Amino acid sequence: MNWLLIHGGLWEDMDARRFWTVPGVTGALCERGLTVHLPDRPHRPDGWEAEVAHLERSLPDGPLTVLAGSNGCSVAVRLALRHPDRVTRLILAWPATAGDPCVDEHTRTGLVGQGATPATIENLLTGQTLRGVTDTDLRRLDMPVAVAPSIPNPFHQRYTTDALLALVPGAVELPPATPEPPRPDFPAYLEAFASAVTGPV
Repeated sequence: MNWLLIHGGLWEDMDARRFWTVPGVTGALCERGLTVHLPDRPHRPDGWEAEVAHLERSLPDGPLTVLAGSNGCSVAVRLALRHPDRVTRLILAWPATAGDPCVDEHTRTGLVGQGATPATIENLLTGQTLRGVTDTDLRRLDMPVAVAPSIPNPFHQRYTTDALLALVPGAVELPPATPEPPRPDFPAYLEAFASAVTGPV
């Protein structure tokens, strides 16, 4: 089975290697016999559609399990809606919180500092439970969906996980809650996380 891993980050110095490989996720999945694909998201997209178009160019053949982290969850949902025949399982890990005024203002300030235009900022921050998608979009997902929660922090709040579980038909939670992989405390949770995401949904 092919697995497509979509890393987190938003207009920052993050790539698939730093998010998935250095913390050990890639190795843990490969040790379980999975074929893992690790595309880099574009660093300075003008919106979520540009991200999906970028990833579409590197999709492997055949059915896919898509594992996405943090803001990568927004890309994964849009990809799954565009290719429901290809994405047979979707795992949304550490979903980034949208719609929190303090979080959005912090993100907006960072985007301005990096030179994002007002239109780009609006495109990236607009959304409901997840940035870049509506709650109606989430209700349209018809493949098995699992949500792997973050240990709560301001950018990955528990209510985002709870909202996804309520909105997505049949969605299940994968315990335990863990930090995001780039955080230095993630390695202690690596095996539990890998076992959770590779188990049945």
